[in-house]
Amino acid sequence: MENTQKITKDMTIREVIEKYPETALVFSKYNVGCIGCFAASFETIEDIARVHGTDIEKLVKDLNEVIKGR
Repeated sequence: MENTQKITKDMTIREVIEKYPETALVFSKYNVGCIGCFAASFETIEDIARVHGTDIEKLVKDLNEVIKGR
């Protein structure tokens, strides 16, 4: 079974937001307020999930749900 996720934990926050702007709502839901800050350029989803004590797999799953069908 191949991995069909378009968004992975290794992607930076900025990379995800620029490619899929609709994911901003998911980041907000998880109280990730740094989507527009300088750190978003180099912090990965995994990095930010650790900082905020968020379940990485659930966050990635929710991000991919938002862009499903693209």
